[in-house]
Amino acid sequence: MSKYKCIIFDCDGVLIDSESIAIGIMVDMANELGANMNFRESLINLKGKSFNSCMAFISDLIGKPLDKDFEKEYRVNTFETFKKEVKPIKGIKEVLDSLTTPFCVASSGPENKIRLNLEVTGLLPYFGDNIFSCYTIQKWKPEPDVFLWAAKTMGFSLKDCLVVEDSFSGVKAAIAGGFDVFGYTEHDYKNELETLATQTFDSMDEFLRMI
Repeated sequence: MSKYKCIIFDCDGVLIDSESIAIGIMVDMANELGANMNFRESLINLKGKSFNSCMAFISDLIGKPLDKDFEKEYRVNTFETFKKEVKPIKGIKEVLDSLTTPFCVASSGPENKIRLNLEVTGLLPYFGDNIFSCYTIQKWKPEPDVFLWAAKTMGFSLKDCLVVEDSFSGVKAAIAGGFDVFGYTEHDYKNELETLATQTFDSMDEFLRMI
């Protein structure tokens, strides 16, 4: 029997395979402005970063603030592509089908993005209203606030909750909040999570055995 009474999943990179899509669109838009970003390097360097951090990074590259419509255009472009291309992480449906422990999702993305991607991938019915967005509270990882909010709303103490994350900033946020955190390392390009997370795993089959 698992010692955890609630599981808090990150969304991008843990439930859905969306980060390469989102970062690819961001790179294309930034390069149209003269940023000269490399997709592979950007995938490594921007993974798990807040959108505001990414915008600041691009602004530094082009030497001026981004247009006020940049985020609006980015959201339109990504949402349209997500509808056609986003997929669930391999094995995650089997995990969710097997869990008897309450669970939720806590993500840095806007709630409408979370819901869209969960709906497109067939995962939304698993979560219902147990969806927590950093945008709602205006606090982003590596701050722990979204995880603290999720645990409190779900009705569990920190010691009874497990966070599942795939990014350095997400793992740091969970640790800062006092949570155990399992790092999903399939796309851990910098090998950052092994020495930081409580435990690591690289396939959802392993996750079920670990809890």
